[in-house]
Amino acid sequence: MISAIITAAGRNRRMEADQKKLGLTIQNKLLLDLQGKPIILKTLDNVIKTGVNESVLVLGHFGNEIENIIPEFSYKHLKIIYNQEKNIQLSQTLLNGVNNIKKGLCLCVAADQPTVSTLTMKNLLNVCLKNPNDNMVSILAREETGPLNSTKGLGMPFVCHSELLKKYLPGKNDNLNPILGEMINDGILFYGVPPQDELELININRWNDYQQILKSVR
Repeated sequence: MISAIITAAGRNRRMEADQKKLGLTIQNKLLLDLQGKPIILKTLDNVIKTGVNESVLVLGHFGNEIENIIPEFSYKHLKIIYNQEKNIQLSQTLLNGVNNIKKGLCLCVAADQPTVSTLTMKNLLNVCLKNPNDNMVSILAREETGPLNSTKGLGMPFVCHSELLKKYLPGKNDNLNPILGEMINDGILFYGVPPQDELELININRWNDYQQILKSVR
């Protein structure tokens, strides 16, 4: 079983601050247009094309707005769930996701990563599929590739077994990196997968991030 968790529950603070400063209409970053589609749909497209058996989209802030633009029946095996509390950290959003998937490998992707290609996601999955050890995390590399001895600067997307997440996420209310650091300190194997290009390393947090991607993909 291969599942995907797409996290889309954030507050949108940095993008909102930039939009206010620039005098723009306030809009959730996941609803901004990218090549004729909202960013959230571009990310979902890339995830679904990997061939995962099931996928879960976790919503929180702006949840109704995001859900309303997702075409009904367009994404096979997609389940949409909501965090019970909105003001929580990424670790709890991921835990909500993993508690709603079947046991097996899990592809974890942030919804604001529309430029992470299906190929890169498949490469992340293949690293773990080729290694029978469930104590392994394959992760998009930002500097070093191959076996890693540090998780500094790393985050999503990554792939690991769902049982790893169920072990390390409960009781945490934090960003992802400290939890990844705890894993590597405990001897969990980490493998950095190279990006296809520099655009894959951009999370759309600020208006400038969005503009950079627009200029590069059009």
